[in-house]
Amino acid sequence: MKTIPRRRSRPCAGFTLIEVMVVVVILGLLATLVANNVWSSSQRAREEKARVDTRAIADAVRLFCVDHGRLPQLEELVAPDAKGRSYLTELPDDPWQTTYLLREAEPPQGFEVRSCGPNKVEGDADDISSRNASRD
Repeated sequence: MKTIPRRRSRPCAGFTLIEVMVVVVILGLLATLVANNVWSSSQRAREEKARVDTRAIADAVRLFCVDHGRLPQLEELVAPDAKGRSYLTELPDDPWQTTYLLREAEPPQGFEVRSCGPNKVEGDADDISSRNASRD
């Protein structure tokens, strides 16, 4: 009698739906963690840039005061003087696309360079000032 050879059944190649869903959930959680870290780093970097800018502008204002005996308008810091020199090469906007403000203040400094911060409203708690921008 002739025997018919049995076909060997191959195990199913691939993943089950549950396995795929578990991988998708894990990838989603990892993406959320990475996005949160990137966002908070971006915010800290913007705040630090504003601190550095306010210090640089304040230094230029001090030099202008020594040379001219008065507070400048911010535009005067980038305009060349009679000898062709300027105190700043450019006057940057803050990281939130608003202009820095120069305000008279009480001595000893006599002035304050201020960024309105992320909410773009002057006088709030999120403002960044040259008076409280610590030098490290």
